[in-house]
Amino acid sequence: MKNFAIGLTAASFALTGAAHANEKLLQASGCTACHSVDKKLVGPAYKDVAAKYRGNKSAEANLIKKVKAGGKGVWGDIPMPPNGHVKDEDIKTLVQWILLLK
Repeated sequence: MKNFAIGLTAASFALTGAAHANEKLLQASGCTACHSVDKKLVGPAYKDVAAKYRGNKSAEANLIKKVKAGGKGVWGDIPMPPNGHVKDEDIKTLVQWILLLK
């Protein structure tokens, strides 16, 4: 039981560290100018994005393309500009993290 508790604690710290690293990546990529984790700003909250696409098997690939190229119409009339300045692997990391939010 002690090893189980230690494992849970280690997993919790790892997830917290990953979330912190992803939040820093969001800031560095400019995403937080229009989005936040739990409330709508200019664009939708990341938790709302995750809820909308939960269970959609093509969501990750579609969102990666949308973040890279920009988009309009799914969340209203305000377009999301293209994010060509963000590395592809960073976009993938962020989209995967966003889709895990509850």
